[in-house]
Amino acid sequence: MKVPLAVTGLSVIVSGEIISGVYPEILSDLTAKEKCNFELSIVPRARLEMMFENGHADILIPATRTARRDQLGYFIPLISNRAMLISVREQSISVKNFKELLEQKAAKIAVVRGFDYGEKYQAFLKELQKRNRLRFEADPVSVARLLKSGAADYTLMAPSIFAGSVQIDERVTDLEDKLQYQPLQELNWGESGVYFSKKSLSTADVQELQEIFERAASDGLIWKGFQRYYKKEFLKDSIRPRDTLRTSGQVPN
Repeated sequence: MKVPLAVTGLSVIVSGEIISGVYPEILSDLTAKEKCNFELSIVPRARLEMMFENGHADILIPATRTARRDQLGYFIPLISNRAMLISVREQSISVKNFKELLEQKAAKIAVVRGFDYGEKYQAFLKELQKRNRLRFEADPVSVARLLKSGAADYTLMAPSIFAGSVQIDERVTDLEDKLQYQPLQELNWGESGVYFSKKSLSTADVQELQEIFERAASDGLIWKGFQRYYKKEFLKDSIRPRDTLRTSGQVPN
């Protein structure tokens, strides 16, 4: 199975030619346990989304569930997560929703191109673009560097992703204890997991992959991976284990 990955905090880590992190470790374990080989490669997040859309990637992982992605693949939830508003503490103002954030007319927001937290998130980005207040970057570390330099005031993403990126890149590690995480009304808890391509995979392949990842979830493999890599405070704020095993009606019978 072709599985391109994008650098994503401690979930997907790249050091030279070594790929590690929560999900590469999980995929490696599944390769050893199951009769399935996952061929990993690293690409920018935006390119990863295009590859999955065009059928050049068999699996999209990790991925927050969205209506647009549901058109492209069959979804299996693995965890619950949410994005939050992230800023450098002494430079930010407390806000509760997108409207209050828009009212800060001078505030600039930076996000990772290809990250998607649903329709309200996408609509907000479009409004920011109209006002010339949005910057797209290739990865979380690039966003962190903008916050550090003051070129951006806020970002929107899962705290675990951002904090994990800050922890492992020496250019921005000094931000770790200076960050503020604020929940916004429009960014609710949602599902994150794995998508299986409708274009490149057969129904039999999808059904087999469903069984593999359901077993991994029921065995606690997914949540244990997060607990190994992430600090408890970040898991508390932005990640929860999946409560029940289900396919969300996505995978074909």
